[in-house]
Formats: sequence, structure tokens, C-alpha cells
Amino acid sequence: MYVKMISMETKTDALSEKMMKSLLRTERIGSRLFCLSQVDSTNEELKRRFITDEDLPEGTVAITSDQVAGKGRRGRGWVTPPGVNIAMSIFLRPKIDPSAASMLTIVAALAVCRTCMDMTGLSCRIKWPNDVVVEGKKVCGILTEMSVKTLNSTIEYVIVGIGVNVNTLSFPPELSDKATSLKIACGHGFDLNEPAVGILTHFEKLYDEFLKCEDLGFMTEEYNTLLVSREKAVRVLDPKGEYEGVSLGINDKGELLVRTGDGSIRNVYAGEVSVRGIYGYV
Repeated sequence: MYVKMISMETKTDALSEKMMKSLLRTERIGSRLFCLSQVDSTNEELKRRFITDEDLPEGTVAITSDQVAGKGRRGRGWVTPPGVNIAMSIFLRPKIDPSAASMLTIVAALAVCRTCMDMTGLSCRIKWPNDVVVEGKKVCGILTEMSVKTLNSTIEYVIVGIGVNVNTLSFPPELSDKATSLKIACGHGFDLNEPAVGILTHFEKLYDEFLKCEDLGFMTEEYNTLLVSREKAVRVLDPKGEYEGVSLGINDKGELLVRTGDGSIRNVYAGEVSVRGIYGYV
């Protein structure tokens, strides 16, 4: 478990490369760290750095508290207002089949959820596949992108982008019923270095386990315990046709198992499919 290590004497609130490096005890994740005052997108920043340095090491992290053109699933925007939240991306070179790369999104979601619970003591949950929610509202979004070599169809790199609402106090009207922050939920703010270090620490441990088996069998029990929709009615928004059922949890491939009205069980793959609670976001 990640334990708070920031004392009142060293507390800075703002992201600090020096502070993060002093707190990190990871072997690879965060071994090379770029703490940026402002950036369009931390995912795009790592892509640019790879273009100029194809030997960019696995575990390289780009992080900021001021992201102006971030993006989420399906091209949705993800803006990180200056100084209150964190946006970071992790550069990976996993030797796995490209079809398994999407599972890293679920690995990251569990890392974030663990960190939020460590920090707040609150009952944080996961909305499949990759949203972390507190009190029924979203505090984190994750976007995973992959580049595959055309010659042999092997992975060139995977970038896992993570955005966490840490100290935001208000949201636009269209998001106010769906989004929250750790500060709103807890009633006090947090040093931004704390969630950053916690997420990277938990992610490395989970990532190492994932690489051993290339599936999620090692973490499905924990993930399903945290799944906000488990044993609840859901609506699957599939472009081929919407349907309703009961969420049973994920399998070792990260697919959501949904029992439909006729008793059959469908395996739902994230891709272009979304899942909503029958009566709202979760």
C-alpha cells in the first residue's frame, strides 16, 4: 500500500519534479520524469519525445497541472485547469500481443482507485472500464493509445494517459452532475505530488503482474469488488444496437459480462461501446 510521505515541512501543493523523485520508490515507472509547467497533452508530449528519441525508456512519465488540449475516449476533451489537478502519461514498451494492450487501461484504473482510497479513506469505485468515481461522480479518466510496427505487427509503444480531478472546486454546468474532485469529496485539498506518486507506485506493481500473465486474472477479484455497476442493471450503448442487462463483473480479458433478459451472458468489449446505469451515469 502507498503510504503518505509528505510532511508539513516539505509540503509544496504544486507539482515538483524534485519532490516526486524524492518520494518515488519505483524501479522503472517514473525513472525518467518530465514535469511540465504547461502542455497541450501529456500523451502528445510523449509521442513527440519518442519521435526525437526512439530509445525513450519504458516508464518515462510526462506530467503537468496545466493541460490545455487533452482528450478522453471518443475524442472528448479533457482540460486540466492550472495548478489544481494532474494530467500525466506513462510510456510503455510491453512485449505483448497488441490485442492485449487495451487491458492496460483497466490496470491503470485500479492503480488510481487504490491511490484515491489510500489518500482519502473514501469508498472509491470504478465505472467500467476506466473511470474512477467517488460518491457516484467521476474523478478520473484514462486514455490508452498504442503504436504498432507495420513490418511485424508488434507493439512499438503504449501510452497510458491519466487525468485526476484533485483540487477543482467547480465544474461547468454540463459536468456538474457527473464530475467531482477529491477536494470536494473530502472537504480539504491535497498536495498534487501525493496522488502522482501513489498512482505511479501502484501502477508499476500491477503492470509487473500483468506482464507475467498478459491477462487480468491476477486482479479481477479486486476490480470486481470495486466495480460500481456490479449486480446492477445497465444499458449497453452498442452501435449495433442498445440493450439492457445486469452487470456481473469483468473476465480475465477485461470484458464486462452482462446477463440479458433471456438469461444469456454477453461479453462486452470496451472499444466503441459504452455502459451506463439505467438511471444515470453510473
